Amino acid sequence: MAKIDPYLLEVLRSAFDTIADNLAITVMRTAYSEIVRESLDFSTALCDANGQTLAQGVCTPMHLGSFHDAMDNLRREQAGDIHPGDVFIFNDPFLAAGQHLPDIYVVAPVFVAGRVEGWATTLAHHSDVGGIVAGSNALGAVEVFQEGLRLPVLKLYEKGKPNSSVWKIIEANVRTPKLVFGDLHAQVAACTNGVREFTELIDRYGIDTIRAAGEALHEHAERLVRAELAEFPKGDYAFTDHIDGLGENPEPVVFKVKVSFTGDGVIVDWTGTSPQVAGGINSTFPFTKSCAYAAIRSVLRQNIPNCHGFTVPIEVRSPEGTVVRPLFPAPTGARGITGYRMLDCLMGALAQAVPDRATADGSGGSSLPTFSGTVNGKQFIFCETLMGTSGACAAHDGQEGVAHIGANQANVPVELIEARYPLRVEEYGFVKDSGGAGSQRGGMAIRRSYRILSDRATLNIRSDKRANPPHGLFGGQAGAGSMTVIRRGSDGIVVPALPTSPIPLRVGDVVEHTMPAGGGWGDPAERAHELVRKDLMQDRISAEAARDIYKLDV
Repeated sequence: MAKIDPYLLEVLRSAFDTIADNLAITVMRTAYSEIVRESLDFSTALCDANGQTLAQGVCTPMHLGSFHDAMDNLRREQAGDIHPGDVFIFNDPFLAAGQHLPDIYVVAPVFVAGRVEGWATTLAHHSDVGGIVAGSNALGAVEVFQEGLRLPVLKLYEKGKPNSSVWKIIEANVRTPKLVFGDLHAQVAACTNGVREFTELIDRYGIDTIRAAGEALHEHAERLVRAELAEFPKGDYAFTDHIDGLGENPEPVVFKVKVSFTGDGVIVDWTGTSPQVAGGINSTFPFTKSCAYAAIRSVLRQNIPNCHGFTVPIEVRSPEGTVVRPLFPAPTGARGITGYRMLDCLMGALAQAVPDRATADGSGGSSLPTFSGTVNGKQFIFCETLMGTSGACAAHDGQEGVAHIGANQANVPVELIEARYPLRVEEYGFVKDSGGAGSQRGGMAIRRSYRILSDRATLNIRSDKRANPPHGLFGGQAGAGSMTVIRRGSDGIVVPALPTSPIPLRVGDVVEHTMPAGGGWGDPAERAHELVRKDLMQDRISAEAARDIYKLDV
C-alpha cells in the first residue's frame, strides 16, 4: 500500500468525517418519528471496504463501536451476492449481530470498477417493531421472540429495485407503519447520499489514495491511543454498579468491571457480572464492546480519529451467559439501560486511575417513557429518550439538561408533544436540593409530567437509580434517585423503576417522572461559600441545605 502525505491524510480525514455527518444530517432532516428526528436516537458511519469505520456521524457513541461486528456478519453472509444498488436491512441480535430489534441497520455498498470499496451505514431506533409491548421495549419479555420483528440480513433494495416482500412483511408487523416507513426511507436517502459523496471523493483522489488513507488513518489512531494509554498508571481498577431490577419485587442486577492498563493497551473485564436475566435488559456482546470503546475514548485527550483503529488497543472480555453477553434466545429490547450502566460502572473504575478525567455518577442515561393508546380509532405511540444531568467532576459542578456520554440525544420539545399526541406536559423543570453535595455539586434532577388526554392509554417506562442512586466521588454525596408516580385525583400510584408490563392510564391521569440527579465531587465542607450563596440565590438548594450541609450562615 502506498504511503500517504500526512497533510493529505488530514484533508481526507475531514472529508470522511463530513460524509458521515452528512449521513446523520440527512436522517435527521427527513425522518418521520420523534424518537429519530427530535430525540436523535440514531447513528451513522462511513466504512471502508472491510466494514471498518472510517468516520462516525455526531450521533450515539454506544451504537458506533458495534458497526464493525454487524458489517463483518453482513460481508460474510452476503459474500458473492453484493451488487451496485443493493441496500441491506437487518436488526436481529443473534442472526445479524444487531443490538436490539428496534435498532434497524440500513446500509449500502460503494462500488468502484465492479468492486466494493466502502459502505454507507445507518442505524435508527424505530418507533415500533411489533412484539408484546407498544414501542417494542418489553421489559417483561423472557425471549427475543416476544420482542418484535426479527430481521436477518436481507435486501431492502436489490440492484436499485425495492424488495416489495420485505416492505410488506415490515408493514404487517409494526403498529406505526407510516412512521417506520418514513424513517426507513430517511435511512435509505442518507445511504444514497453517502454512496454518492464517497464515490465523488474516490473519483477526485483515486481509489489507491483513498485505500491508503483508510489504512493510514487506522494505524494513526491506534498509535495515538497506545501512546496515551502508556501514560496511564499501570494496574487493575475495579468498580461495582447496579441496575435496580425488574418489576414489583426487583432483584439488583450487578455489574462488576476490572479495567487493566497494560502499558500500551487496556483490558475491560466483566467477570463477576450478573447472569443474563428473564427480562429485556440483556446487552449483546457487540454493544458491550461498543460501550467500553466509548468510555475509554471519553478519557483520552488527544485528537484521535473516530475510526476502527482507535478500538484496536481495547480488549473486552466477558463470560457468556451474562447480562453483558447473553446467549440465545435472551431478550435485549431494553438493553440501552445496560449500556448506560456499563458506562457508569466503567467511569467509576476510570476515576481511580485518572481522577481528573472522570465524573461522578449522573442520571444514568435516558429514561424511556412510552405512551400508547388510541384516539378516534387510530393508534398512537409516543416515546422519547429523556436525558437529564451529569455528575460533578474535579473542574466544575454537574451540568443540567445534558446528554449522557453514551448518547448525544435530546428531549422532544414540549410544543411538538402537545401538537401531535393526546398529552399535555404540565411540568418540565429542575428539582431543588436533588444534586449531590460536594466541593463540586452534582447536577439537579429533571422532572417531566405528562397529563393523559385520551380515554385509552398505557404507560411503559424504562428508568433506574431509585434503590441505587447516583454515587458521588472522593467524598461527594449521592444525587437524588429517580421516581415515577401516577397522580390520579388525590391518589399517588408509585410505578416500579422497570415495570414488566404496561400500566393502564385514564383520562386526566398525570404521569410524573423525576430523573436521577448527579453525584457530588469532593467534601461538601470544602465548597466555597460564594458558590453556595449563588446556588441559594438561583433556587438550586434550600436554606436548610445551605445551613446543614454546607455550613453557611443563612
